[in-house]
Amino acid sequence: MSVTVIEGSQWGDEGKGKITDYLASKSDVVVRFQGGNNAGHTICFNGKRFALRSLPSGIFNPNITNVIADGVVLNPFSLKEEIEGINASGIKEFKLIISDRCHLIMPYHLDLDGAYESLLNNNKIGTTKKGIGPCYVDKAARRGIRAGDLLEPEFLKSKLIDTLKVKNIELKSLGLKEYDFDTLYNQLLEIGAYLKKYIADTQYFLINSVKENKKILFEGAQGMMLDIDRGTYPYVTSSSPSSNYVPQGAGIPPRAIDNVVAICKAYTTRVGEGPFPTELDNEIGNLIREKGHEYGTVTKRPRRVGYLDLVVVKRNLEMSGANTIALMLFDVLTNIDNLKICVNYELDGKIIDYIPASLSDYSKCKPIYKTFKKFNFDQNIKSFDELPVEAKEYISFIEEYTGVKIGIISIGSDRNATIIK
Repeated sequence: MSVTVIEGSQWGDEGKGKITDYLASKSDVVVRFQGGNNAGHTICFNGKRFALRSLPSGIFNPNITNVIADGVVLNPFSLKEEIEGINASGIKEFKLIISDRCHLIMPYHLDLDGAYESLLNNNKIGTTKKGIGPCYVDKAARRGIRAGDLLEPEFLKSKLIDTLKVKNIELKSLGLKEYDFDTLYNQLLEIGAYLKKYIADTQYFLINSVKENKKILFEGAQGMMLDIDRGTYPYVTSSSPSSNYVPQGAGIPPRAIDNVVAICKAYTTRVGEGPFPTELDNEIGNLIREKGHEYGTVTKRPRRVGYLDLVVVKRNLEMSGANTIALMLFDVLTNIDNLKICVNYELDGKIIDYIPASLSDYSKCKPIYKTFKKFNFDQNIKSFDELPVEAKEYISFIEEYTGVKIGIISIGSDRNATIIK
């Protein structure tokens, strides 16, 4: 397939990094199309683990063009640190293009993000305080600063003067330090000079890549239950990680997408606040968390853990048109008795198979489970046939319930610990 989208089918952290890395090695172009540096992909390369935050996952291959597209919000200072980090690890040859249309996360966005969260007290969103939400707010309010603005000093000056008039009033009202124009302006000129060689019009590059039948991989951050429109609002991210957003976030026609790979963890996790019907606040949850190393790539905070919820997964697959599932961290479930998969919810005495928009209703949903037998296997196996019957039953049920075939099964963190079904 020429154009493939990778999306998370749950609350994020599904293990997209490994599959993105796997598929990126077969691609000509790898694209980040939404989100910011509040989420990361963990990539293993040359025996080292890299936590990528903004850089696309093809960055370690000098033959791949990596694109940070229009729909991304980019912290330029964080990106510089990330580039310097991979340079220090010996990765000096890479191709990177940053959209001149992508909006920049400014230092005051981080300040405001933390302040907003503090004001919410018991109703906190669980934001990573990376400035993502406030940056998208400014984008929608038409006062954002874009990457291309860094290349036009006089235009940047005029824009920053107007923006700081608003931002400093907001910061002052929250008891926060105001920003000095000259200091921030000079910092932006400096970072602009550093990033200048990467900034370009990515929309035309991607359209031409489609026309040339290049193999393009679009990687999303987070998962579809964190979608700004269709997730557990307001406990969501500020953009859409769905394949549906690729045409908007990257500037390509919808018909260009050939293949949508939904990444599905063999169990469920989520970070931050909000309803989580299958959450396991017990020994089994703690066991899965430790076996799966369920701690944030960027934040290191422990993730909430639960049984696999197919009500969530099926809804998201149907919405995005996914035609393949990559089942991740399947090895984590070995040797666990009475594994369960959620197949329906009970809400106020009624059996439902959908996700209520109302958070109060969703919080009351009780999971209805199907139980599976314990299984065990060696991580060195190479084929689906080598899996025990009990493991095959778990996999087959997911396919039957969702109506989508599982094409990839991950049984370990190493790239080779992957079964192509």
